[in-house]
Amino acid sequence: MSINQEVELLRRIPMFSKIDPAKLRLLAFASERVTFPAGEILFHQGDPADAAYLIIDGSVSITVELASGPLLVAKVGKDQIVGEIGIICDVPRTATVTAEQQTVTLKITRDLFFQMINDFPVMGVEIMRVLAHRLEHTTAQLRNCQQRLNQLEHA
Repeated sequence: MSINQEVELLRRIPMFSKIDPAKLRLLAFASERVTFPAGEILFHQGDPADAAYLIIDGSVSITVELASGPLLVAKVGKDQIVGEIGIICDVPRTATVTAEQQTVTLKITRDLFFQMINDFPVMGVEIMRVLAHRLEHTTAQLRNCQQRLNQLEHA
């Protein structure tokens, strides 16, 4: 894939869509392309967060470790980003991300990610929108789980 193709890929991601193509070219050039075979772990829950991964091709599963074992939280595919929460919040990884099939990514380091946010405040707004949407989705899932638990208790 050429730099121009990577720029087009970046433009399909909401948080990068309003950034000048010349700046996206720099981002693509400064990022590292990493391929993960099926079953390989991109990062483990609890690992230090050093980068976000833009999925160019393939898909990953996102799991959290519970006392009862791993819980699948989501599956993420092409044109989506994973790992940005850890670098934004400066916290250890909140989940384990595993390639479901051969997955090609663009690895964006923490420093590069924050440089982009500093240079393009609109990117920060888009990140807030993405995170707010995820929070809304998670809240809905928790509400559904609570309703199911209440139904089981009263059955």
